[in-house]
Amino acid sequence: MLASSNPVMNEKAFAEYASWSREESMTINGTINKTFALLFLTVLGAMLTWRNPASFAPWMLPCIIVSLGVAVALAFKRTWAPFLAPVYALCQGVFLGAVSSMMNAAYPGIVGQAVLGTFTVMFVMLGAYRVGWLRATPLFTRIIALATMGIFLVYMVNMVMGMFGKQMAFITASSPLGIVFSLFVCGLAAFNFIMDFHMIEQGAQAGAPKYMEWYGAFGLMVTLIWLYIEILRLLSKLQSRRD
Repeated sequence: MLASSNPVMNEKAFAEYASWSREESMTINGTINKTFALLFLTVLGAMLTWRNPASFAPWMLPCIIVSLGVAVALAFKRTWAPFLAPVYALCQGVFLGAVSSMMNAAYPGIVGQAVLGTFTVMFVMLGAYRVGWLRATPLFTRIIALATMGIFLVYMVNMVMGMFGKQMAFITASSPLGIVFSLFVCGLAAFNFIMDFHMIEQGAQAGAPKYMEWYGAFGLMVTLIWLYIEILRLLSKLQSRRD
Protein backbone atom coordinates (compact mmCIF):
# COMPACT_ATOMS: atom_id res chain seq x y z
CA MET A 1 0.00 0.00 0.00
CA LEU A 2 2.89 2.35 0.67
CA ALA A 3 5.37 3.69 -1.81
CA SER A 4 7.43 6.84 -1.43
CA SER A 5 5.81 8.04 1.74
CA ASN A 6 6.30 4.53 3.07
CA PRO A 7 9.63 2.77 3.69
CA VAL A 8 9.97 1.62 0.08
CA MET A 9 10.74 4.99 -1.49
CA ASN A 10 12.23 7.86 0.48
CA GLU A 11 14.91 10.54 0.19
CA LYS A 12 17.56 8.43 1.92
CA ALA A 13 17.11 5.68 -0.64
CA PHE A 14 19.19 7.59 -3.20
CA ALA A 15 21.20 10.07 -1.15
CA GLU A 16 24.32 7.88 -0.90
CA TYR A 17 24.85 7.48 -4.64
CA ALA A 18 26.22 10.87 -5.65
CA SER A 19 29.05 9.46 -7.76
CA TRP A 20 28.32 6.12 -9.40
CA SER A 21 29.65 4.95 -12.74
CA ARG A 22 27.26 6.18 -15.45
CA GLU A 23 27.46 2.84 -17.25
CA GLU A 24 26.12 1.16 -14.13
CA SER A 25 23.74 3.91 -13.07
CA MET A 26 20.00 4.00 -12.68
CA THR A 27 18.04 5.62 -15.53
CA ILE A 28 14.41 6.61 -15.89
CA ASN A 29 14.03 4.47 -19.02
CA GLY A 30 15.56 1.52 -17.22
CA THR A 31 13.11 1.96 -14.35
CA ILE A 32 10.21 2.11 -16.82
CA ASN A 33 11.37 -1.15 -18.41
CA LYS A 34 11.60 -2.82 -15.01
CA THR A 35 8.14 -1.56 -14.13
CA PHE A 36 6.72 -3.16 -17.29
CA ALA A 37 8.49 -6.41 -16.38
CA LEU A 38 6.94 -6.39 -12.90
CA LEU A 39 3.55 -5.51 -14.37
CA PHE A 40 3.83 -8.48 -16.74
CA LEU A 41 4.57 -10.81 -13.80
CA THR A 42 1.62 -9.38 -11.87
CA VAL A 43 -0.71 -10.03 -14.81
CA LEU A 44 0.77 -13.52 -15.22
CA GLY A 45 0.10 -14.30 -11.55
CA ALA A 46 -3.44 -12.93 -11.88
CA MET A 47 -4.12 -15.16 -14.89
CA LEU A 48 -3.27 -18.21 -12.79
CA THR A 49 -6.07 -17.52 -10.33
CA TRP A 50 -8.62 -15.63 -12.43
CA ARG A 51 -10.46 -18.65 -13.87
CA ASN A 52 -10.54 -20.74 -10.71
CA PRO A 53 -9.85 -18.62 -7.61
CA ALA A 54 -11.17 -21.31 -5.25
CA SER A 55 -8.38 -23.72 -6.17
CA PHE A 56 -5.77 -21.10 -5.26
CA ALA A 57 -7.48 -20.02 -2.03
CA PRO A 58 -4.89 -21.82 0.17
CA TRP A 59 -2.15 -19.79 -1.53
CA MET A 60 -3.65 -16.37 -0.90
CA LEU A 61 -2.48 -15.94 2.70
CA PRO A 62 1.06 -17.19 1.94
CA CYS A 63 1.22 -14.74 -0.98
CA ILE A 64 0.22 -11.87 1.29
CA ILE A 65 2.82 -12.88 3.88
CA VAL A 66 5.55 -13.23 1.24
CA SER A 67 4.63 -9.82 -0.21
CA LEU A 68 4.89 -8.16 3.19
CA GLY A 69 8.16 -9.97 3.83
CA VAL A 70 9.58 -8.71 0.54
CA ALA A 71 8.56 -5.13 1.35
CA VAL A 72 10.25 -5.30 4.75
CA ALA A 73 13.37 -6.96 3.33
CA LEU A 74 13.77 -4.36 0.58
CA ALA A 75 13.37 -1.54 3.07
CA PHE A 76 16.64 -2.73 4.65
CA LYS A 77 18.41 -4.44 1.73
CA ARG A 78 17.83 -2.62 -1.54
CA THR A 79 20.48 -4.67 -3.36
CA TRP A 80 18.03 -7.60 -3.29
CA ALA A 81 15.49 -5.70 -5.41
CA PRO A 82 16.35 -7.45 -8.74
CA PHE A 83 15.51 -10.80 -7.11
CA LEU A 84 12.72 -9.93 -4.67
CA ALA A 85 10.72 -7.39 -6.70
CA PRO A 86 9.66 -10.08 -9.25
CA VAL A 87 8.63 -12.36 -6.36
CA TYR A 88 6.48 -9.56 -4.97
CA ALA A 89 4.86 -8.92 -8.36
CA LEU A 90 4.03 -12.59 -8.92
CA CYS A 91 2.61 -13.06 -5.41
CA GLN A 92 0.51 -9.93 -5.69
CA GLY A 93 -0.73 -11.12 -9.06
CA VAL A 94 -1.93 -14.42 -7.58
CA PHE A 95 -3.73 -12.53 -4.82
CA LEU A 96 -5.21 -9.88 -7.11
CA GLY A 97 -6.37 -12.45 -9.65
CA ALA A 98 -8.43 -14.29 -7.06
CA VAL A 99 -9.87 -11.13 -5.52
CA SER A 100 -10.63 -9.61 -8.91
CA SER A 101 -12.33 -12.78 -10.12
CA MET A 102 -14.63 -12.88 -7.10
CA MET A 103 -15.43 -9.17 -7.38
CA ASN A 104 -16.16 -9.48 -11.09
CA ALA A 105 -18.49 -12.40 -10.42
CA ALA A 106 -20.43 -10.23 -7.96
CA TYR A 107 -20.30 -7.08 -10.11
CA PRO A 108 -19.74 -7.96 -13.79
CA GLY A 109 -17.40 -5.57 -15.57
CA ILE A 110 -16.04 -4.00 -12.41
CA VAL A 111 -12.48 -5.25 -12.95
CA GLY A 112 -12.18 -3.66 -16.38
CA GLN A 113 -13.43 -0.38 -14.94
CA ALA A 114 -10.94 -0.58 -12.06
CA VAL A 115 -8.01 -1.32 -14.37
CA LEU A 116 -8.96 1.56 -16.68
CA GLY A 117 -9.41 3.89 -13.72
CA THR A 118 -6.08 2.90 -12.19
CA PHE A 119 -4.00 3.54 -15.29
CA THR A 120 -5.94 6.70 -16.12
CA VAL A 121 -5.14 8.13 -12.69
CA MET A 122 -1.49 7.12 -12.96
CA PHE A 123 -1.02 8.79 -16.35
CA VAL A 124 -2.90 11.91 -15.24
CA MET A 125 -0.60 12.19 -12.21
CA LEU A 126 2.43 11.59 -14.43
CA GLY A 127 1.28 14.36 -16.75
CA ALA A 128 0.69 16.72 -13.83
CA TYR A 129 4.17 15.96 -12.53
CA ARG A 130 5.87 16.37 -15.90
CA VAL A 131 4.34 19.80 -16.57
CA GLY A 132 5.06 20.94 -13.02
CA TRP A 133 1.50 21.22 -11.74
CA LEU A 134 2.28 18.86 -8.86
CA ARG A 135 5.65 18.68 -7.16
CA ALA A 136 6.95 16.79 -4.14
CA THR A 137 7.71 19.84 -2.00
CA PRO A 138 8.76 19.25 1.63
CA LEU A 139 5.29 20.25 2.90
CA PHE A 140 3.52 18.12 0.30
CA THR A 141 5.75 15.18 1.17
CA ARG A 142 5.08 15.47 4.91
CA ILE A 143 1.32 15.71 4.46
CA ILE A 144 1.10 12.72 2.11
CA ALA A 145 3.50 10.67 4.25
CA LEU A 146 1.56 11.30 7.46
CA ALA A 147 -1.80 10.66 5.78
CA THR A 148 -0.53 7.43 4.21
CA MET A 149 0.85 6.15 7.50
CA GLY A 150 -2.45 7.08 9.14
CA ILE A 151 -4.43 5.01 6.62
CA PHE A 152 -1.97 2.14 7.04
CA LEU A 153 -2.55 2.18 10.81
CA VAL A 154 -6.33 2.29 10.31
CA TYR A 155 -6.12 -0.81 8.10
CA MET A 156 -3.89 -2.59 10.60
CA VAL A 157 -6.29 -1.84 13.47
CA ASN A 158 -9.21 -3.02 11.34
CA MET A 159 -7.35 -6.24 10.54
CA VAL A 160 -6.76 -6.91 14.24
CA MET A 161 -10.42 -6.16 14.99
CA GLY A 162 -11.37 -8.63 12.26
CA MET A 163 -9.67 -11.39 14.22
CA PHE A 164 -12.29 -10.82 16.92
CA GLY A 165 -15.23 -10.66 14.54
CA LYS A 166 -15.45 -6.87 14.39
CA GLN A 167 -14.41 -4.23 11.89
CA MET A 168 -14.66 -0.54 11.08
CA ALA A 169 -17.82 -0.43 8.99
CA PHE A 170 -16.86 2.62 6.92
CA ILE A 171 -13.95 0.73 5.32
CA THR A 172 -16.19 -1.78 3.54
CA ALA A 173 -19.70 -0.34 3.92
CA SER A 174 -21.43 1.33 0.97
CA SER A 175 -22.76 4.13 3.17
CA PRO A 176 -22.05 7.77 2.25
CA LEU A 177 -19.27 7.80 4.85
CA GLY A 178 -17.81 4.62 3.37
CA ILE A 179 -17.79 6.11 -0.12
CA VAL A 180 -16.19 9.35 1.10
CA PHE A 181 -13.52 7.30 2.87
CA SER A 182 -12.78 5.31 -0.30
CA LEU A 183 -12.59 8.51 -2.37
CA PHE A 184 -10.12 9.96 0.13
CA VAL A 185 -7.93 6.85 0.08
CA CYS A 186 -8.01 6.70 -3.73
CA GLY A 187 -6.90 10.33 -3.83
CA LEU A 188 -4.16 9.65 -1.32
CA ALA A 189 -2.88 6.69 -3.32
CA ALA A 190 -2.88 8.87 -6.44
CA PHE A 191 -0.78 11.55 -4.76
CA ASN A 192 1.73 8.88 -3.77
CA PHE A 193 2.57 8.61 -7.48
CA ILE A 194 4.02 12.13 -7.28
CA MET A 195 6.39 10.91 -4.57
CA ASP A 196 7.33 7.88 -6.65
CA PHE A 197 8.06 9.94 -9.76
CA HIS A 198 10.11 12.39 -7.72
CA MET A 199 12.19 9.68 -6.07
CA ILE A 200 12.86 7.88 -9.35
CA GLU A 201 13.90 11.16 -10.96
CA GLN A 202 16.15 11.97 -8.01
CA GLY A 203 17.74 8.53 -8.17
CA ALA A 204 18.53 8.87 -11.86
CA GLN A 205 19.98 12.35 -11.34
CA ALA A 206 22.08 11.17 -8.39
CA GLY A 207 23.54 8.33 -10.45
CA ALA A 208 22.18 5.57 -8.22
CA PRO A 209 23.37 2.02 -9.04
CA LYS A 210 21.57 -0.05 -11.65
CA TYR A 211 19.77 -2.30 -9.16
CA MET A 212 17.89 0.76 -7.92
CA GLU A 213 15.85 0.61 -11.13
CA TRP A 214 14.26 -2.54 -9.74
CA TYR A 215 13.80 -0.82 -6.39
CA GLY A 216 12.15 2.18 -8.02
CA ALA A 217 9.92 -0.06 -10.15
CA PHE A 218 8.96 -2.00 -7.03
CA GLY A 219 7.92 1.18 -5.23
CA LEU A 220 5.86 2.25 -8.23
CA MET A 221 4.13 -1.15 -8.36
CA VAL A 222 3.25 -0.92 -4.67
CA THR A 223 1.36 2.31 -5.33
CA LEU A 224 -0.22 0.99 -8.53
CA ILE A 225 -1.54 -2.14 -6.82
CA TRP A 226 -2.76 -0.16 -3.82
CA LEU A 227 -4.67 2.26 -6.06
CA TYR A 228 -6.21 -0.62 -8.04
CA ILE A 229 -7.47 -2.28 -4.85
CA GLU A 230 -8.93 0.99 -3.57
CA ILE A 231 -10.66 1.79 -6.87
CA LEU A 232 -12.03 -1.75 -6.97
CA ARG A 233 -13.39 -1.27 -3.45
CA LEU A 234 -14.89 2.12 -4.31
CA LEU A 235 -16.60 0.76 -7.43
CA SER A 236 -18.00 -2.20 -5.49
CA LYS A 237 -19.53 0.21 -2.97
CA LEU A 238 -21.11 2.28 -5.71
CA GLN A 239 -22.44 -0.85 -7.46
CA SER A 240 -23.94 -2.22 -4.25
CA ARG A 241 -25.87 1.02 -3.72
CA ARG A 242 -27.48 0.60 -7.14
CA ASP A 243 -28.63 -2.97 -6.47
